[in-house]
Amino acid sequence: MSAPEPVVRVPLSSHAPPSFRAGELTDPKLSAALKTLELTVRRRLDGVLHGDHQGLIPGPGSEPGEARLYQPGDDVRQMDWSVTARTTHPHVRQMIADRELETWLVVDLSSSLDFGTGRVQKRDLAIAAAAAITHLTSGGGNRIGAVVATGQDLVRIPARSGRLHAQTMLRGIATTPHARDGVRGDLKAGIESLRRPQRKRGLAVVISDYLGDVDWQRSLRAISARHDLLAVEVLDPLDVALPDGGDVVLHDPESGRTREFSVTPTLRADFAAAAMAQREQVHLALRNCGAPVLSLQTDRDWIADVVRFVSTRRHSFGAPSGRVPRQ
Repeated sequence: MSAPEPVVRVPLSSHAPPSFRAGELTDPKLSAALKTLELTVRRRLDGVLHGDHQGLIPGPGSEPGEARLYQPGDDVRQMDWSVTARTTHPHVRQMIADRELETWLVVDLSSSLDFGTGRVQKRDLAIAAAAAITHLTSGGGNRIGAVVATGQDLVRIPARSGRLHAQTMLRGIATTPHARDGVRGDLKAGIESLRRPQRKRGLAVVISDYLGDVDWQRSLRAISARHDLLAVEVLDPLDVALPDGGDVVLHDPESGRTREFSVTPTLRADFAAAAMAQREQVHLALRNCGAPVLSLQTDRDWIADVVRFVSTRRHSFGAPSGRVPRQ
């Protein structure tokens, strides 16, 4: 359930993504917000991946590169046993990403994301994450497309290359109409849409708060048989813990139910335990599908979290170290 309190905004200088509440393509505020987001992403993410044409998550479809000494944290599946046997020192084989990558975004914009008590709403953060992934996977003829799932509608944006397409795609995601009150999200439908028609092998990125039933695991596992996966988890602090607020009225936009609660220590403890169990279930399902998880929160510096994740993934897949320090 999500509370109806107003979202607290902070200046953009603190690296919070702009608000995308505007729903019209011609709205000047929307255009300004998209431009601000693009400039923020380009300024802070330029150089994170550029230089070696290294993919965000190089997978088994990548071309083998040079071997280097094993370092703690490297993926043992990349061990080069012939070089290891010849030198008597463990080596891993670096992977070079395919030069034409096709990326598909599954963006969950169900009603549970129209909520935020941190710097922005979760919906704004999901759009910002889509912009970051677009920037990190673009260039070199790479194509990117998107499926936006609201529970009420399923919007498909074809995969194409070029900066103009990327801007048009992000604008389309940002202007996706909100689902009406009482409509449950359907993340499974968004993931299923990547299975048919069959798409070129590439990278599939699922952006969601992953609240609700974990009924999408089988569909995501089927996607993992053909694509590399990345899960982007978008959360608000109130998704995992209730404040000591006394009597509160909570409204669940996906069920349309409104209930009044007295927030007692017992209720807070029960809520925290249930939230933790749900997150553990989600993360276990994602791990079983082979999807690393990039966690973003509305009260944190989201780009710092992206840079930290990319740096870690580059290291674990044998990318050259030293370009982006771990934070």
